Amino acid sequence: MHDIKMIREDAAGFDAKLARRGVLPLSPELLAIDEERRAALATLQELQARRNAVSKKIGEAKRAKEDTTALEAEGSGIRGEIEALEAEAPRLEALLRDALAKIPNLLDDVVPDGRDESDNKVEKTWGSQRNFAFTPKQHFELGEALGLMDFAGAAKLAGSRFTVLKGALARLERALGQFMLDVHTSEHGYSETVVPLLVNDATMYGTGQLPKFAEDLFATTDGRWLIPTAEVSLTNLAAGEILPAAALPWRLTALTPCFRSEAGSAGRDVRGMLRQHQFTKVELVSITAPEESEAEHERMTRCAETILERLELPYRRVLLCAGDTGFGAAKTYDLEVWVPGQGTYREISSCSNTRAFQARRMNARYRPGEGKPEFVHTLNGSGVAVGRGLIAVLENYQNEDGSIAVPNVLRPYMGGLETITAA
Repeated sequence: MHDIKMIREDAAGFDAKLARRGVLPLSPELLAIDEERRAALATLQELQARRNAVSKKIGEAKRAKEDTTALEAEGSGIRGEIEALEAEAPRLEALLRDALAKIPNLLDDVVPDGRDESDNKVEKTWGSQRNFAFTPKQHFELGEALGLMDFAGAAKLAGSRFTVLKGALARLERALGQFMLDVHTSEHGYSETVVPLLVNDATMYGTGQLPKFAEDLFATTDGRWLIPTAEVSLTNLAAGEILPAAALPWRLTALTPCFRSEAGSAGRDVRGMLRQHQFTKVELVSITAPEESEAEHERMTRCAETILERLELPYRRVLLCAGDTGFGAAKTYDLEVWVPGQGTYREISSCSNTRAFQARRMNARYRPGEGKPEFVHTLNGSGVAVGRGLIAVLENYQNEDGSIAVPNVLRPYMGGLETITAA
């Protein structure tokens, strides 16, 4: 959400920054609504002052035994005008709020120009890609051959873009999630949190899923929504709050199922479990003072990188370009893990600084010392996507006979199991 005062002060600058995202100038429309809204409020205040003055005159006239007919007629007319404006002003407020709610965040100056992922900037690469003595298979080929990954059974139960995991692969997915949580809570200072998977409209609005992305969500019959990421629930814990500066930063993490309709992804990644309606993810959320958010963004991204390094999975850090940066983000790093079965890097984590964009929507503030409350900055990142972590482990740790070596850091979570073999 944007500050209309900021837009009034630099409309040209606002439009120029939106243009980097390919958004046409919006300030004329916004300022026209704002001007009408402010005029209505000013007129309303003027009429309320006139009403009060007339009421005072009526009282004085009655005490003096004078005729008040004309004054009462004037007062009645003013009341009618006030009632009309009291209905109009909220309508204009809502119109402006709805218009602002659909506008993406302004980008950080360091975000490179570009239209899509081909223009993203690779900032670093970590790890060595394994030199296989055989042609590596994709995760779904490995999982089905092991008898531990069942797509047909999932389709029977729920349709496409679902997976049933069995036996050691089910345990491996659980091990990945538990390992990630343990690292983030014991080493990185995040507080483990269990949150609702079903949330209301206001919660989805607060982090920017509504109104723009309603078609990407699953709704329930009682007016709630299944969360697409634990970011929604975790970030909104600060909604409507005024936090003491000493309490910042908040660092929260949760391991949850996530639900996405994948609207618009027809034909993409239809095989396997790369793009699912239901998947598991460890989410990281930070709530900070504004001056701390840039450093926190680097820290959060590094926390996610640590997971991949402990798993010894080759990856690269990518700074997203203007055309690939998400709606609510000012700046985003993607971590892309190497998947040898596909011979490419695939996103496994996305870490974003939204600055005050979400905080304005949620009215999440903090009090710096004795000063007036100010909006916090909010950050979110995957620490990391568990399903994609499973894919990366299967493809990077596969053996020629189709078995899967268990990464060293996961063996304690697997009861000491070193190799996953066919069921």
